[in-house]
Amino acid sequence: MRFLGIGKDGSLGDMYLALLRAGHEVRTYIEDPLWRGILRGFIHPTDDWKRELKWLGRDGIVIFERADQGELQDELRRDGYNVIGGSAFGDRMENDRSFGQACMRQAGMTTSENHPFTDFDTALDFIVRRPRRYVLKLNGSNHASSANAVGDMDSGEDIAALLRLHKARRATPDFILMDHVSGVEVGVGAYFNGEAFLEPVVMDWEHKRLFPGDLGELTGEMGTLLTYRGCNGLFRQTLAKMAEQLRAGGYIGYININTIVNGDGIWPLEFTCRFGYPGAAICSSLHRQDWGVLFRRMIDRDRLDFPTCVGFAVGVVLTVPPFPVAEDYSEQSKGLPVLFRKAPTEEEWRHLQLSEVEKSGSGLVTTGGLGSLMAVTGVGDTVEQARDAAYQRCSNIVVPGLRYRNDIGLRFLTRDRTLMQQWGYWP
Repeated sequence: MRFLGIGKDGSLGDMYLALLRAGHEVRTYIEDPLWRGILRGFIHPTDDWKRELKWLGRDGIVIFERADQGELQDELRRDGYNVIGGSAFGDRMENDRSFGQACMRQAGMTTSENHPFTDFDTALDFIVRRPRRYVLKLNGSNHASSANAVGDMDSGEDIAALLRLHKARRATPDFILMDHVSGVEVGVGAYFNGEAFLEPVVMDWEHKRLFPGDLGELTGEMGTLLTYRGCNGLFRQTLAKMAEQLRAGGYIGYININTIVNGDGIWPLEFTCRFGYPGAAICSSLHRQDWGVLFRRMIDRDRLDFPTCVGFAVGVVLTVPPFPVAEDYSEQSKGLPVLFRKAPTEEEWRHLQLSEVEKSGSGLVTTGGLGSLMAVTGVGDTVEQARDAAYQRCSNIVVPGLRYRNDIGLRFLTRDRTLMQQWGYWP
Protein backbone atom coordinates (compact mmCIF):
# COMPACT_ATOMS: atom_id res chain seq x y z
CA MET A 1 0.00 0.00 0.00
CA ARG A 2 0.97 3.64 -0.36
CA PHE A 3 1.02 6.05 2.57
CA LEU A 4 1.54 9.80 2.75
CA GLY A 5 2.42 11.24 6.16
CA ILE A 6 1.75 14.91 6.86
CA GLY A 7 3.05 16.66 9.96
CA LYS A 8 4.97 19.55 11.42
CA ASP A 9 7.84 17.80 13.16
CA GLY A 10 7.89 14.19 11.99
CA SER A 11 6.51 12.93 15.28
CA LEU A 12 5.28 9.72 13.62
CA GLY A 13 8.60 9.00 11.92
CA ASP A 14 8.91 5.63 13.59
CA MET A 15 5.46 4.66 12.29
CA TYR A 16 6.59 5.49 8.76
CA LEU A 17 9.76 3.48 9.29
CA ALA A 18 7.70 0.49 10.48
CA LEU A 19 5.48 0.75 7.41
CA LEU A 20 8.56 0.76 5.18
CA ARG A 21 9.96 -2.31 6.96
CA ALA A 22 6.65 -4.08 6.29
CA GLY A 23 7.04 -3.47 2.54
CA HIS A 24 4.73 -0.49 2.06
CA GLU A 25 5.56 2.65 0.08
CA VAL A 26 5.75 5.76 2.25
CA ARG A 27 6.40 9.43 1.56
CA THR A 28 6.49 12.01 4.34
CA TYR A 29 6.06 15.76 4.58
CA ILE A 30 7.64 17.61 7.54
CA GLU A 31 6.53 21.23 7.55
CA ASP A 32 9.10 22.76 9.94
CA PRO A 33 12.61 22.89 8.40
CA LEU A 34 14.13 22.52 11.87
CA TRP A 35 12.81 18.96 12.06
CA ARG A 36 13.50 17.74 8.54
CA GLY A 37 16.52 15.77 9.68
CA ILE A 38 14.21 13.35 11.54
CA LEU A 39 15.13 9.82 10.37
CA ARG A 40 17.06 11.20 7.41
CA GLY A 41 18.47 8.24 5.54
CA PHE A 42 15.60 6.00 6.67
CA ILE A 43 12.37 7.58 5.42
CA HIS A 44 11.52 9.28 2.12
CA PRO A 45 10.70 13.00 2.55
CA THR A 46 8.83 15.26 0.16
CA ASP A 47 8.77 19.05 0.09
CA ASP A 48 5.24 19.28 -1.35
CA TRP A 49 2.59 16.91 -0.03
CA LYS A 50 -0.04 18.14 -2.49
CA ARG A 51 2.16 17.02 -5.38
CA GLU A 52 2.19 13.51 -3.89
CA LEU A 53 -1.60 13.06 -4.01
CA LYS A 54 -1.43 11.86 -7.61
CA TRP A 55 1.19 9.28 -6.58
CA LEU A 56 -0.95 8.24 -3.61
CA GLY A 57 -4.19 7.83 -5.56
CA ARG A 58 -7.60 7.07 -4.09
CA ASP A 59 -6.45 3.65 -2.82
CA GLY A 60 -3.62 5.03 -0.69
CA ILE A 61 -3.92 6.43 2.83
CA VAL A 62 -3.01 9.89 4.17
CA ILE A 63 -1.81 9.95 7.80
CA PHE A 64 -2.02 13.20 9.75
CA GLU A 65 0.10 13.74 12.85
CA ARG A 66 -1.46 16.89 14.27
CA ALA A 67 -4.64 18.08 15.98
CA ASP A 68 -4.80 21.42 14.18
CA GLN A 69 -5.41 20.36 10.57
CA GLY A 70 -8.80 18.75 10.96
CA GLU A 71 -10.51 20.97 8.41
CA LEU A 72 -7.93 19.94 5.84
CA GLN A 73 -8.53 16.28 6.70
CA ASP A 74 -12.28 16.72 6.28
CA GLU A 75 -11.71 18.42 2.93
CA LEU A 76 -9.48 15.62 1.64
CA ARG A 77 -12.10 13.06 2.67
CA ARG A 78 -14.76 14.97 0.75
CA ASP A 79 -12.42 14.84 -2.26
CA GLY A 80 -12.35 11.05 -2.04
CA TYR A 81 -9.04 10.43 -0.27
CA ASN A 82 -8.60 7.96 2.57
CA VAL A 83 -7.46 9.92 5.64
CA ILE A 84 -6.54 8.69 9.12
CA GLY A 85 -5.78 11.18 11.86
CA GLY A 86 -8.80 13.02 13.25
CA SER A 87 -11.19 15.76 12.08
CA ALA A 88 -12.07 19.39 12.74
CA PHE A 89 -14.38 18.19 15.51
CA GLY A 90 -11.51 16.27 17.09
CA ASP A 91 -9.23 19.31 16.91
CA ARG A 92 -11.74 21.34 18.87
CA MET A 93 -12.23 18.64 21.50
CA GLU A 94 -8.49 18.55 22.19
CA ASN A 95 -7.59 22.22 21.91
CA ASP A 96 -10.66 23.84 23.48
CA ARG A 97 -10.64 22.11 26.84
CA SER A 98 -13.98 23.50 27.98
CA PHE A 99 -15.59 22.21 24.79
CA GLY A 100 -13.96 18.81 25.32
CA GLN A 101 -15.36 18.63 28.84
CA ALA A 102 -18.79 19.64 27.55
CA CYS A 103 -18.64 16.75 25.06
CA MET A 104 -17.83 14.39 27.91
CA ARG A 105 -20.84 15.57 29.88
CA GLN A 106 -23.06 15.31 26.80
CA ALA A 107 -21.97 11.68 26.52
CA GLY A 108 -23.01 11.03 30.11
CA MET A 109 -19.65 11.28 31.88
CA THR A 110 -19.15 13.16 35.14
CA THR A 111 -16.39 15.77 35.06
CA SER A 112 -14.70 17.68 37.85
CA GLU A 113 -15.34 21.41 37.95
CA ASN A 114 -13.33 23.44 35.45
CA HIS A 115 -13.31 27.16 34.90
CA PRO A 116 -12.33 28.90 31.62
CA PHE A 117 -10.53 32.25 31.63
CA THR A 118 -9.33 34.77 29.09
CA ASP A 119 -8.19 37.30 31.67
CA PHE A 120 -5.46 36.91 34.32
CA ASP A 121 -6.94 39.27 36.90
CA THR A 122 -10.30 37.50 36.80
CA ALA A 123 -8.58 34.16 37.37
CA LEU A 124 -6.46 35.52 40.23
CA ASP A 125 -9.54 36.98 41.91
CA PHE A 126 -11.30 33.64 41.44
CA ILE A 127 -8.52 31.78 43.30
CA VAL A 128 -8.68 34.27 46.19
CA ARG A 129 -12.44 33.77 46.49
CA ARG A 130 -12.25 29.99 46.00
CA PRO A 131 -8.96 28.70 47.42
CA ARG A 132 -8.15 25.06 46.64
CA ARG A 133 -5.71 22.93 44.69
CA TYR A 134 -5.89 23.61 40.95
CA VAL A 135 -4.54 22.31 37.65
CA LEU A 136 -3.65 24.92 35.01
CA LYS A 137 -4.25 23.83 31.40
CA LEU A 138 -3.65 26.10 28.41
CA ASN A 139 -5.97 25.98 25.42
CA GLY A 140 -4.70 25.59 21.87
CA SER A 141 -2.01 23.48 20.23
CA ASN A 142 0.87 25.96 20.04
CA HIS A 143 2.37 25.68 23.50
CA ALA A 144 4.77 23.34 25.27
CA SER A 145 3.45 20.70 27.67
CA SER A 146 5.69 22.23 30.35
CA ALA A 147 3.52 25.37 30.26
CA ASN A 148 0.73 23.43 31.99
CA ALA A 149 0.99 22.92 35.73
CA VAL A 150 -0.45 20.73 38.48
CA GLY A 151 -0.73 22.71 41.68
CA ASP A 152 0.46 21.34 45.03
CA MET A 153 -0.96 23.89 47.47
CA ASP A 154 -4.49 23.64 48.89
CA SER A 155 -4.67 27.43 48.86
CA GLY A 156 -4.00 27.60 45.10
CA GLU A 157 -1.25 30.14 45.74
CA ASP A 158 1.34 28.27 43.62
CA ILE A 159 -0.93 28.44 40.56
CA ALA A 160 -1.75 32.08 41.35
CA ALA A 161 1.97 32.88 41.44
CA LEU A 162 2.42 31.21 38.07
CA LEU A 163 -0.46 33.22 36.61
CA ARG A 164 1.10 36.44 37.89
CA LEU A 165 4.32 35.49 36.10
CA HIS A 166 2.42 34.83 32.86
CA LYS A 167 0.70 38.20 33.25
CA ALA A 168 4.05 39.99 33.73
CA ARG A 169 5.32 38.40 30.55
CA ARG A 170 2.18 39.51 28.73
CA ALA A 171 1.27 36.02 27.57
CA THR A 172 -2.11 35.88 25.85
CA PRO A 173 -4.51 34.34 28.35
CA ASP A 174 -6.65 31.41 27.23
CA PHE A 175 -6.73 28.65 29.81
CA ILE A 176 -8.81 26.69 32.27
CA LEU A 177 -8.40 26.00 35.96
CA MET A 178 -9.51 22.49 36.87
CA ASP A 179 -10.24 21.37 40.40
CA HIS A 180 -7.54 18.89 41.31
CA VAL A 181 -8.75 15.31 41.78
CA SER A 182 -6.65 12.74 43.63
CA GLY A 183 -6.43 9.12 42.54
CA VAL A 184 -4.78 7.12 39.77
CA GLU A 185 -4.19 8.79 36.41
CA VAL A 186 -4.95 6.35 33.60
CA GLY A 187 -5.82 6.73 29.93
CA VAL A 188 -7.96 4.68 27.55
CA GLY A 189 -7.36 4.77 23.80
CA ALA A 190 -8.92 3.17 20.74
CA TYR A 191 -9.04 3.35 16.95
CA PHE A 192 -12.25 4.79 15.49
CA ASN A 193 -13.07 4.00 11.84
CA GLY A 194 -15.66 6.73 11.33
CA GLU A 195 -18.52 4.52 12.47
CA ALA A 196 -17.32 2.37 15.36
CA PHE A 197 -14.38 1.56 17.60
CA LEU A 198 -12.03 -1.30 16.83
CA GLU A 199 -11.11 -3.65 19.64
CA PRO A 200 -9.17 -4.36 21.72
CA VAL A 201 -8.70 -0.97 23.32
CA VAL A 202 -5.58 0.09 25.18
CA MET A 203 -5.11 1.27 28.75
CA ASP A 204 -2.06 3.39 29.56
CA TRP A 205 -0.24 4.88 32.52
CA GLU A 206 1.83 7.83 31.31
CA HIS A 207 4.79 9.33 33.14
CA LYS A 208 4.81 13.00 32.16
CA ARG A 209 7.32 14.64 34.48
CA LEU A 210 10.99 14.88 33.62
CA PHE A 211 12.54 13.18 36.64
CA PRO A 212 11.99 9.88 38.49
CA GLY A 213 9.53 10.07 41.33
CA ASP A 214 7.34 12.43 39.30
CA LEU A 215 9.56 15.43 39.99
CA GLY A 216 10.28 18.31 37.66
CA GLU A 217 8.37 19.99 34.85
CA LEU A 218 5.71 18.39 32.72
CA THR A 219 6.95 17.06 29.40
CA GLY A 220 5.07 15.58 26.48
CA GLU A 221 5.87 12.14 27.85
CA MET A 222 8.88 10.46 29.47
CA GLY A 223 7.57 6.94 29.23
CA THR A 224 4.46 4.81 29.44
CA LEU A 225 3.18 1.46 30.64
CA LEU A 226 0.30 0.07 28.59
CA THR A 227 -1.72 -3.04 27.86
CA TYR A 228 -4.49 -4.16 25.52
CA ARG A 229 -6.03 -6.39 28.20
CA GLY A 230 -8.41 -5.63 31.06
CA CYS A 231 -9.58 -2.30 29.61
CA ASN A 232 -13.20 -2.94 28.67
CA GLY A 233 -14.81 -1.77 31.91
CA LEU A 234 -13.13 1.61 31.90
CA PHE A 235 -13.66 1.91 28.13
CA ARG A 236 -17.42 1.32 28.38
CA GLN A 237 -17.74 4.03 31.02
CA THR A 238 -15.73 6.63 29.11
CA LEU A 239 -14.51 6.55 25.52
CA ALA A 240 -17.18 4.14 24.25
CA LYS A 241 -19.79 6.77 25.10
CA MET A 242 -18.24 9.13 22.55
CA ALA A 243 -19.04 6.98 19.50
CA GLU A 244 -22.12 8.93 18.43
CA GLN A 245 -20.37 12.31 18.63
CA LEU A 246 -17.27 11.03 16.83
CA ARG A 247 -19.43 9.57 14.08
CA ALA A 248 -21.26 12.86 13.62
CA GLY A 249 -17.95 14.73 13.68
CA GLY A 250 -16.41 12.67 10.87
CA TYR A 251 -13.61 11.40 13.09
CA ILE A 252 -11.30 8.66 11.77
CA GLY A 253 -8.18 7.86 13.76
CA TYR A 254 -6.83 7.09 17.19
CA ILE A 255 -8.32 8.88 20.19
CA ASN A 256 -7.38 8.76 23.87
CA ILE A 257 -9.20 10.02 26.95
CA ASN A 258 -7.14 10.71 30.05
CA THR A 259 -8.83 10.18 33.41
CA ILE A 260 -8.38 10.11 37.15
CA VAL A 261 -10.04 7.17 38.87
CA ASN A 262 -10.67 6.98 42.61
CA GLY A 263 -13.15 5.61 45.11
CA ASP A 264 -15.76 8.15 44.02
CA GLY A 265 -15.72 7.25 40.32
CA ILE A 266 -14.07 8.16 37.03
CA TRP A 267 -13.09 11.76 36.33
CA PRO A 268 -12.25 12.35 32.65
CA LEU A 269 -9.70 15.11 32.09
CA GLU A 270 -8.93 15.64 28.41
CA PHE A 271 -8.87 14.14 24.93
CA THR A 272 -5.89 13.47 22.71
CA CYS A 273 -7.40 13.45 19.23
CA ARG A 274 -4.41 12.25 17.20
CA PHE A 275 -1.63 9.74 17.25
CA GLY A 276 0.89 10.75 19.87
CA TYR A 277 4.59 10.07 20.11
CA PRO A 278 5.75 7.94 21.78
CA GLY A 279 2.36 6.46 22.67
CA ALA A 280 1.60 5.06 19.22
CA ALA A 281 5.09 3.59 18.93
CA ILE A 282 4.77 1.85 22.30
CA CYS A 283 1.34 0.49 21.33
CA SER A 284 2.80 -1.00 18.16
CA SER A 285 5.18 -3.17 20.16
CA LEU A 286 2.10 -5.21 21.17
CA HIS A 287 0.57 -5.36 17.66
CA ARG A 288 0.77 -8.72 15.90
CA GLN A 289 0.34 -7.21 12.44
CA ASP A 290 1.84 -4.10 10.89
CA TRP A 291 0.27 -0.65 10.90
CA GLY A 292 -0.79 -1.07 7.28
CA VAL A 293 -3.13 -3.95 8.12
CA LEU A 294 -4.76 -1.96 10.92
CA PHE A 295 -5.15 1.16 8.78
CA ARG A 296 -6.62 -0.79 5.87
CA ARG A 297 -9.11 -2.33 8.25
CA MET A 298 -10.11 1.12 9.49
CA ILE A 299 -10.64 2.41 5.95
CA ASP A 300 -12.47 -0.66 4.63
CA ARG A 301 -14.60 -1.02 7.79
CA ASP A 302 -14.81 -4.73 7.11
CA ARG A 303 -14.17 -5.87 10.68
CA LEU A 304 -13.79 -4.41 14.14
CA ASP A 305 -10.89 -6.40 15.55
CA PHE A 306 -7.12 -6.62 15.17
CA PRO A 307 -4.67 -8.99 16.86
CA THR A 308 -2.53 -7.88 19.79
CA CYS A 309 -0.25 -9.64 22.27
CA VAL A 310 -1.25 -10.41 25.83
CA GLY A 311 0.70 -8.77 28.59
CA PHE A 312 2.29 -5.35 28.87
CA ALA A 313 4.57 -2.94 27.05
CA VAL A 314 6.87 -0.41 28.68
CA GLY A 315 8.34 2.47 26.71
CA VAL A 316 11.18 4.64 28.02
CA VAL A 317 11.95 7.97 26.33
CA LEU A 318 15.65 8.78 25.92
CA THR A 319 16.54 12.48 25.84
CA VAL A 320 19.54 14.80 25.79
CA PRO A 321 19.91 18.37 27.14
CA PRO A 322 18.25 20.82 27.14
CA PHE A 323 15.03 18.79 26.63
CA PRO A 324 12.21 19.63 27.24
CA VAL A 325 13.34 23.18 26.37
CA ALA A 326 14.22 23.73 22.72
CA GLU A 327 16.50 26.77 23.16
CA ASP A 328 20.21 26.04 22.72
CA TYR A 329 19.62 22.43 21.67
CA SER A 330 21.67 22.99 18.51
CA GLU A 331 24.63 24.20 20.58
CA GLN A 332 24.38 21.59 23.32
CA SER A 333 23.34 18.26 21.84
CA LYS A 334 22.49 18.29 18.14
CA GLY A 335 24.87 16.11 16.12
CA LEU A 336 25.96 13.89 19.02
CA PRO A 337 26.84 10.27 18.16
CA VAL A 338 24.38 7.55 19.16
CA LEU A 339 26.39 4.46 20.01
CA PHE A 340 25.70 0.88 21.12
CA ARG A 341 27.73 -1.27 23.48
CA LYS A 342 26.60 -4.28 21.43
CA ALA A 343 25.23 -4.10 17.89
CA PRO A 344 21.41 -4.45 18.00
CA THR A 345 19.85 -7.43 16.29
CA GLU A 346 16.97 -6.95 13.84
CA GLU A 347 14.55 -7.74 16.65
CA GLU A 348 16.24 -5.24 18.95
CA TRP A 349 15.96 -2.52 16.31
CA ARG A 350 12.18 -3.02 16.31
CA HIS A 351 12.17 -2.03 19.97
CA LEU A 352 14.09 1.19 19.33
CA GLN A 353 11.27 3.53 18.34
CA LEU A 354 13.42 6.17 16.68
CA SER A 355 12.61 9.87 16.66
CA GLU A 356 15.20 12.67 16.66
CA VAL A 357 18.05 10.74 15.04
CA GLU A 358 19.37 10.47 11.51
CA LYS A 359 21.90 8.38 9.63
CA SER A 360 25.49 9.57 9.50
CA GLY A 361 27.73 7.22 7.58
CA SER A 362 27.18 3.81 9.12
CA GLY A 363 25.93 5.21 12.41
CA LEU A 364 23.37 7.54 14.00
CA VAL A 365 23.55 11.11 15.28
CA THR A 366 21.06 13.28 17.12
CA THR A 367 18.95 15.68 15.07
CA GLY A 368 15.58 17.46 15.23
CA GLY A 369 14.79 20.43 17.42
CA LEU A 370 14.21 19.28 20.99
CA GLY A 371 16.30 16.25 22.00
CA SER A 372 13.78 13.40 22.38
CA LEU A 373 15.82 10.72 20.65
CA MET A 374 13.74 7.55 20.82
CA ALA A 375 11.43 5.41 22.91
CA VAL A 376 12.92 2.09 23.93
CA THR A 377 10.29 -0.59 24.43
CA GLY A 378 10.04 -3.90 26.20
CA VAL A 379 7.16 -6.38 26.32
CA GLY A 380 6.31 -9.22 28.65
CA ASP A 381 3.54 -11.21 30.28
CA THR A 382 4.06 -9.14 33.42
CA VAL A 383 4.95 -5.52 34.08
CA GLU A 384 8.20 -6.67 35.66
CA GLN A 385 9.22 -8.58 32.53
CA ALA A 386 8.35 -5.64 30.27
CA ARG A 387 10.35 -3.25 32.47
CA ASP A 388 13.38 -5.53 32.54
CA ALA A 389 13.36 -5.91 28.75
CA ALA A 390 13.08 -2.15 28.17
CA TYR A 391 15.80 -1.18 30.61
CA GLN A 392 18.21 -3.83 29.36
CA ARG A 393 17.91 -2.22 25.93
CA CYS A 394 18.36 1.26 27.42
CA SER A 395 21.61 0.20 29.04
CA ASN A 396 22.99 -0.78 25.62
CA ILE A 397 22.72 2.79 24.29
CA VAL A 398 25.44 5.41 24.81
CA VAL A 399 25.01 9.11 24.00
CA PRO A 400 26.91 11.96 25.73
CA GLY A 401 24.55 13.50 28.29
CA LEU A 402 21.86 10.83 27.83
CA ARG A 403 18.99 10.99 30.36
CA TYR A 404 15.90 8.89 30.99
CA ARG A 405 13.63 7.95 33.85
CA ASN A 406 14.45 4.65 35.55
CA ASP A 407 11.01 4.18 37.13
CA ILE A 408 8.59 3.78 34.22
CA GLY A 409 5.87 1.34 35.32
CA LEU A 410 7.10 1.22 38.91
CA ARG A 411 4.25 3.33 40.29
CA PHE A 412 1.78 0.80 38.90
CA LEU A 413 3.52 -2.02 40.76
CA THR A 414 3.85 -0.18 44.08
CA ARG A 415 0.60 1.79 44.17
CA ASP A 416 -1.71 2.11 41.17
CA ARG A 417 -2.52 -1.56 40.63
CA THR A 418 -3.63 -2.09 44.22
CA LEU A 419 -5.77 1.04 44.25
CA MET A 420 -7.41 0.23 40.93
CA GLN A 421 -8.21 -3.27 42.17
CA GLN A 422 -9.78 -1.84 45.32
CA TRP A 423 -11.95 0.49 43.25
CA GLY A 424 -12.93 -2.16 40.69
CA TYR A 425 -11.02 -0.85 37.67
CA TRP A 426 -8.44 -3.64 37.42
CA PRO A 427 -8.91 -7.44 37.47
